[in-house]
Amino acid sequence: MSSSGDTITAIASGAGRAGIGIVRVSGSMAPQIAQAICHCRLPPREACYLPFLAADGSVLDRGIALLFEAPNSFTGEHVLELQGHGGAVVLDMIMQRVLQLGARTARPGEFSERAFLNDKLDLVQAEAISDLIDSSSVAAARAAVRSMSGDFSAHVERIQEELIALRVWLEAALDFSEEDIDFLAETALQDRTKLLIREFDSLLARAEQGQRLRDGLTIVIAGVTNAGKSSLLNALSGSDAAIVTDVEGTTRDVLREQITIDGVPLHVVDTAGVRTSDDPVELEGIRRAHAQMASADHVLIIVDAQRPELPVLDLPDAVARSVVINKQDMVDAKTLDELRSRFDTQLCISAKLSSGIDELQAYLLSLAGHDSALEGVYSARRRHLEALHAARRATDAALRRLDASSMPELAAEELRLAQQSLDSVTGLFDSEDLLGRIFSSFCIGK
Repeated sequence: MSSSGDTITAIASGAGRAGIGIVRVSGSMAPQIAQAICHCRLPPREACYLPFLAADGSVLDRGIALLFEAPNSFTGEHVLELQGHGGAVVLDMIMQRVLQLGARTARPGEFSERAFLNDKLDLVQAEAISDLIDSSSVAAARAAVRSMSGDFSAHVERIQEELIALRVWLEAALDFSEEDIDFLAETALQDRTKLLIREFDSLLARAEQGQRLRDGLTIVIAGVTNAGKSSLLNALSGSDAAIVTDVEGTTRDVLREQITIDGVPLHVVDTAGVRTSDDPVELEGIRRAHAQMASADHVLIIVDAQRPELPVLDLPDAVARSVVINKQDMVDAKTLDELRSRFDTQLCISAKLSSGIDELQAYLLSLAGHDSALEGVYSARRRHLEALHAARRATDAALRRLDASSMPELAAEELRLAQQSLDSVTGLFDSEDLLGRIFSSFCIGK
């Protein structure tokens, strides 16, 4: 068990008034602190209703005290929870008493950090705790619970086990290259590597959707003045978030709304209409509009069907964009077909009447790569995806080496790099374990 040696404490419940508030303590001094505050020896893992006492014996509050002895606790250390009334002053008095008894204030996330250091959680599970708290939708919360429960880690570990087995096979074949049996001449190694790559793809699909559920997608609405950008923001958000008038240049600043479609959070940004202007305020709005577009995941360029013109946008090539024809109710079917062909788009709406909004929402979900049929989505972060993609690329490079029978030593190195990338996801494996697997799986000394 790893520990810094000191005892930490923090108010574990939310800020503000509440029926119940919790002060949490973790570390070697937790039992002594419990004895001093409760004036009795607490039995482990039993809820005890009693007074919490100050240094002079006066009652600070009455509540429930729970003591969890190491290693059977969240952090793996002795943990004390004091559950009292949820007033800010009361909790602060209890907290100050705990500090007087030798604890120090915990850093943000330090309880979860200690749980990781004491092998109670891996990195994925520890991060999922934060993701669950910050979830912006039911789907995101469910994905975070799966990761916190260890489903994501278990999937990574299954891939890791197969990757280790492939390394053992390949490195043993290289070690015994002078024997009569040529393990590398068989296709079984390549077949298992192909299956492993498919398993990588399955994991990545779940993790990538989970990352989108967690972080969402930033959509910027752009266009010339009075194209209907603010009306579209209102239609998507279902509220009058933006002022809509017939006066050109009504929107002069950036407006943001967060909406959720089928569990996917979308950060929708309305911007000032792009046109030539001498108004310094409007010019600043246009400058801010371009800045938002440059950093967007996707830009929706709104075109007025009655006066169809594209704004002059100086966007980086990497920024994806789509044209949406608005005010379809104001033109006839023939004109609308001509506009679809001219702007190469099938996205036609009437933001004022909210027609075509369902189809646009489905399109936004497709931009997010959302697949409602995909089950078992994991809450994931960008670092997880980067590591998984790196491991998948390295495994694919190893397969190409094996298929070409070209320098199997480099294939072994690619598999080592793949495993190293997986290590950074959960931090559960190191090279000493690999050596143990090799010696236990093959009769090296025979």
